[in-house]
Amino acid sequence: MQNRLLLGHPQLAITIGRLCQQLIENHQNFGNTVLLGLQPRGIFLAERVKERLESFTGTDINLGYLDATFFRDDFRRRDSPVRANATKIDFLIEGKKVILIDDVFYTGRSVKAALDAMTAFGRPEKVELLALVVRNYAKHVPIFPDYIGKKVNTLDNQKVLVEWKNEGEKVDEDNVWLINKEG
Repeated sequence: MQNRLLLGHPQLAITIGRLCQQLIENHQNFGNTVLLGLQPRGIFLAERVKERLESFTGTDINLGYLDATFFRDDFRRRDSPVRANATKIDFLIEGKKVILIDDVFYTGRSVKAALDAMTAFGRPEKVELLALVVRNYAKHVPIFPDYIGKKVNTLDNQKVLVEWKNEGEKVDEDNVWLINKEG
């Protein structure tokens, strides 16, 4: 099997725009709503969502980066030490509506860890989850995104790779690929 392009330009831009329109329908002025991009890869999508929402609404929207490395249930099961990413949340989430944003939703374990990590910043009024790509048939915990860009059927020997052009990768356009792992 060959690698398959799931979303290329302009489909990816249209998908992000659609997700933003759904957020606007549910949050209108975003006065009590904040965005949290999950480290490491969800922050690139979160930045694009924030930029697009602000251009649609004319409102400043708080965006933070949340790392849940030390809250994962597999943290101590790894052979080598894990490197944490930066958490950057310079606002309180107490009483706020929080939209967690990640690029790929797989088993749900990262989101579970993020929910645990988030409590250090207050108790939100409500938490919603936005995922660009959802891998079907792989859920390990009873968590599912509220906003979904694309659902895709995958096998265990495949992964979803999201390439962002400004992430330091040497790509000219944003793309989402279904990659067949070696072996």
